[in-house]
Amino acid sequence: MSIQTLIEDYLTMTRDIMPKMALEFSNNWPVKYDHCFQRIVLDSVCQGVWYKSINRPAYKHLNHAQAITAVKLCNEIIAGKVDLSQLNQQSLTWRGKR
Repeated sequence: MSIQTLIEDYLTMTRDIMPKMALEFSNNWPVKYDHCFQRIVLDSVCQGVWYKSINRPAYKHLNHAQAITAVKLCNEIIAGKVDLSQLNQQSLTWRGKR
């Protein structure tokens, strides 16, 4: 899959799909805004604060491997295969906010 397609998928999931899913009471997600989903996913991809590894704006500077990992993680979050609350806590820890 091309990097452009991967980035488009990542943006669709973090800007549209996940924020809509966050409004569903049954999900009980700790975040609801697109930039929060992007922070969590990118921090997880980078295993630390993403902007220490990727120039801004991130979606324009992701490499192919990072884009693949971001899309995979988004799909896992959407499918309920990973704990978004745990990913959020780790992201906040990396940022010194927990």
